[in-house]
Amino acid sequence: MKRLIIIPTYNERENIVRMIHTVMALEQAFDLLIVDDGSPDGTAALVKGEQESYGSRLHLIERSGKLGLGTAYIAGFKFALEHGYDRIFEMDCDFSHNPQDLARLDAMLEDRDVAIGSRYSKGVNVVNWPMGRLLMSYFASKYVRIVTRMPVCDATAGFVGYRREVLERIDLDAIAMNGYGFQIEMKYSAWRLGFTIGEVSIIFIDREEGTSKMSSGIFGEAFFGVLKLPLRKIKSKE
Repeated sequence: MKRLIIIPTYNERENIVRMIHTVMALEQAFDLLIVDDGSPDGTAALVKGEQESYGSRLHLIERSGKLGLGTAYIAGFKFALEHGYDRIFEMDCDFSHNPQDLARLDAMLEDRDVAIGSRYSKGVNVVNWPMGRLLMSYFASKYVRIVTRMPVCDATAGFVGYRREVLERIDLDAIAMNGYGFQIEMKYSAWRLGFTIGEVSIIFIDREEGTSKMSSGIFGEAFFGVLKLPLRKIKSKE
């Protein structure tokens, strides 16, 4: 069983080395792929320095410019499929997602096709967010559930595990949204193709180092993109 974690980065020098060390020290073996969008703060150089220690378990894709969250994950998914990984995980670099919870997501993939680290499946488990952002996130997931009827409490979650078969079936090149809406579209595509989705309750802690990438443009893309999802025909690659 080969497991890969994909972490997109842009200016994460405060977090990247600690994240690499934390993942590599986990009891369960996970490989790690960093997809860096030309971070001017030298994030990629720090990853290269760590590759000397971790060899084939630590991978790096360098891209020129800030190309977006969705395309970073698509690049990571294609890498995972090409290199024979069985389970593929998404997470942030800023420790808002606790690497210790990866084992719980992996365990859920024993009987589910998609495992979500959920902030909202058992109440609201978010620490240190301003009330405005918390309400926006919480009601965004409610909005997605109403519009799409997808039975997921945290549709915008970025802490997710996929079985390989899910990513093989989804037409990754047809995924239209690139910001946080990408997370919604991926879950919706998996669900519409008949894959099972489970949620693991996690505690989400806002970043302590670095800067959030959220913007009004990202939120707007997700808001209007969700309205189009029920009108689209989700095609399987098979």
